[in-house]
Amino acid sequence: MKKLLAMSLLVGAGMFALPSVEANAATAAVEAPQIRVQIGGNNRRRNVRRVVTSTRVTGFGRNRYRETIRTTYLPNGRTRVQVISRTRVGGRNW
Repeated sequence: MKKLLAMSLLVGAGMFALPSVEANAATAAVEAPQIRVQIGGNNRRRNVRRVVTSTRVTGFGRNRYRETIRTTYLPNGRTRVQVISRTRVGGRNW
């Protein structure tokens, strides 16, 4: 009876001790990674301005004009719109 009790205590202690050894081996592999992962985007493109040229038709009074505009998107989130040219298209029939 004593041998059976001693053997069961030894096996029970081994079940609790062995997983902790395996867990230490697994965490050692996590601490020293072989690859490097970058989380997040590439922040070097932050100061880039984007310029878009487009046309629109607007009306002033009785006349209609086609405007070519340059829209600049600034890095801080603001936009700047500049009219490059304005050409008269026709009358009020729009």
